[in-house]
Amino acid sequence: MQRPRLFAAVIVLTLNSTLSADLRPPDARRIPHRIVAPHGHTRIDPYYWLKKRENPEVIAYLEAENAYTRAVLKETDPLQKTLFEEIVGRIVQDDSTVPYREKNYEYYRRYRKGDSYPLSCRRRLGTTREEIMFDVPAMAGGHKFFSLHTGERSSNEKIVAFSTDTRGRRIYNIQFKNLETGEILPDKIEKVTGNHAWANDNRTIFYTRHDPETLRAFQVYRHTLGTPAGDDVLVFEEKDQTFHCYLYKTKSERFVVIGCSQTLSDEYLLIEADRPGMDPRVFSPRRRNLEYSIDHRGDQFFVRTNKEAPNFRLMTTPAEKTAEENWKEVIPARKDVYLSSVEVFRDHLVVVERRNALTRIRIRDAKEEWHEIDFDEPAYLASLGVNAEMNTGILRFNFESMRTPDRVFDYNMSTRRKTLLKEEKVLGGFDRNNYRTERLDATARDGTKIPISLVYHKRVKRDGSAPLYLYGYGSYGSSMSAGFRTTMLSLVDRGFVYAIAHVRGGQEHGRHWYEDGKLMKKKNTFTDFIDCAEHLARKKYADPGRLFASGGSAGGLLIGAVANMRPDLFRGLIADVPFVDVVTTMLDDSIPLTTSEYDEWGNPADEEAYRFMLSYSPYDNVATVDYPALLILAGLHDSQVQYWEPAKWTARLRHRSTGSNPILLKTDMTSGHGGASGRFDRYRDTALEHAFLLNLAGLK
Repeated sequence: MQRPRLFAAVIVLTLNSTLSADLRPPDARRIPHRIVAPHGHTRIDPYYWLKKRENPEVIAYLEAENAYTRAVLKETDPLQKTLFEEIVGRIVQDDSTVPYREKNYEYYRRYRKGDSYPLSCRRRLGTTREEIMFDVPAMAGGHKFFSLHTGERSSNEKIVAFSTDTRGRRIYNIQFKNLETGEILPDKIEKVTGNHAWANDNRTIFYTRHDPETLRAFQVYRHTLGTPAGDDVLVFEEKDQTFHCYLYKTKSERFVVIGCSQTLSDEYLLIEADRPGMDPRVFSPRRRNLEYSIDHRGDQFFVRTNKEAPNFRLMTTPAEKTAEENWKEVIPARKDVYLSSVEVFRDHLVVVERRNALTRIRIRDAKEEWHEIDFDEPAYLASLGVNAEMNTGILRFNFESMRTPDRVFDYNMSTRRKTLLKEEKVLGGFDRNNYRTERLDATARDGTKIPISLVYHKRVKRDGSAPLYLYGYGSYGSSMSAGFRTTMLSLVDRGFVYAIAHVRGGQEHGRHWYEDGKLMKKKNTFTDFIDCAEHLARKKYADPGRLFASGGSAGGLLIGAVANMRPDLFRGLIADVPFVDVVTTMLDDSIPLTTSEYDEWGNPADEEAYRFMLSYSPYDNVATVDYPALLILAGLHDSQVQYWEPAKWTARLRHRSTGSNPILLKTDMTSGHGGASGRFDRYRDTALEHAFLLNLAGLK
């Protein structure tokens, strides 16, 4: 095999220029690989060899791509440096989170100036003495990537389980720390998910294991402190490969719950936390198209379910009679309101709902009277904070908008009084009154109204002269909320309009919004995004020649599809860890996520699904056209979108594009799906992305 060329010299050129003869990307074409589907359809893939992560030639190729990207973007180095310093300069470096209460302690995180990772701390109620549970900067020392899940405390609050990943592959080792002595216990459970739950005896913990290849969590084990991990007991195994399992403890602390879920079905098994050795009992048997989630209070369970309720409803059932036939309705199904989540307290019930594409928080008191917390902006993000205590009348929630930094509130559910505990401080002269935020609707080609949230500086004129940056996702029923991003100020302050297209595939308008953007209706996600971009240009929010867009993961699929469908529409696109080789990935049940996502994308073993997926898969539809400038980001250890998808897509785009716009691939060789783990390192990637956009927009 021919090795890709590496670049020792740095050559400066503009992003708009034609590449000089001595600056070319590495050549990824190899002997074509034949991919045969179960129904006999065949595709040829000349870049299939890139799947071999451990192959030194693959690593050399990715490093050559990184060198090429650095060379092409060399002229933006000063701008990247400026942007990085600007972004970091807005951060209060010695900041801390608002403490939340759990039992006898308050828990919080705080940063020391200059540290990339926080200290994980607590203090006993009524005292000021700080206990540092984890010095994460010290733990991360020497690691290029470090992820810590601080985990749960034992019931007596003396022992904490914690899990670490130093690769970014989401494969964790669980350990235990005595919080009284500071001692790390000898127990160590290796190569697991990190998900766990304590029994009430302070010595038994349950945890989940995944398949080493697919990373599907499918087993639950029981570990007793002081015993070898090899003696741990298998408690449950999920046999259905489309399901994954997980653990949590009910807020009442009475039950350890084993959850089993896939796209269209859920099932839960209960273990009494005071009887960790018991066999799990099924809450209510799984059945196709029945989704539900549970929590416990007193003598009953609360059940959020889609049973005869596409937008979900709330029901209760006795703690000892949990089968479906015993469920009684509390909140009925509603056509125009989607029930997102439920939080239980001793005397109150809190529900988070979506109505008119906005989040609402409603509260029911002991008299069964309802009221709603008011928010006064046209587009915003409201969410529940950590509410660990059952026996309290105080609700912790967060509020932010595209021009309002995160605010943390305590809300007295009886007096209905809000207390602002903290507003995120943004350094550098930030003033929310300098920005305008709006919510508008674009009309999709089938007549559907698609919400758009946007923010821009007050000095920007709506005359069609501003560059616009459009973000979208549109998968898994995940709704995009109009939250605050300090990093976006670097674009908005330079004249960009920043917008979010709430396309179908999320759940902004309820369950039907999701159903209309998945499986055989997946193309609605892509056409909605295109229609939103055209609407913004038509309404003079954007210069039609300076439209930019981005999306990550399944949002990267969106970007890839849009690039193929309308390569003329955007000046530049950013695809972050993009899921673009849809058919090949969904044909391979040996890699993560495939089997659990047949109900999201389709199973290509079915010929009709195969043909439909093939008709939009970005990798399979790269055409011989002039593509916009593209910056494509990948993570070598990504467990969700394998690095070879963006690598192969980049190579095919370059081979077929007829224009001179740069098509760039940057692979983080030390991280996974979420990118860099340190709080500052990730902003170097942000600075790179923003410099790419500003350069193309002519705003250097």
